[in-house]
Amino acid sequence: MLQIIVTILIGFVVGLLARWIGPGAQIQGFWITVLVGVVGSVIATYGGQALGLYRAGRPAGFIGSVIGAIVLLALVQLFGR
Repeated sequence: MLQIIVTILIGFVVGLLARWIGPGAQIQGFWITVLVGVVGSVIATYGGQALGLYRAGRPAGFIGSVIGAIVLLALVQLFGR
């Protein structure tokens, strides 16, 4: 249970940073921000493994997670229109 709460909190912080740095106006609520942060972390983890930046079984770091969330926001902006 504690791991889920920590994941939500870290996802929220990553999502907030991505919204602040990322493109366009961002007016999502708490849960969408958490979702963007968590999905950005997953994108960074698997993308980093595909590029050879991370070994299998190793998660992306905090900066990588923020970059993954920014990429996600940019893709949503690009294809959301």
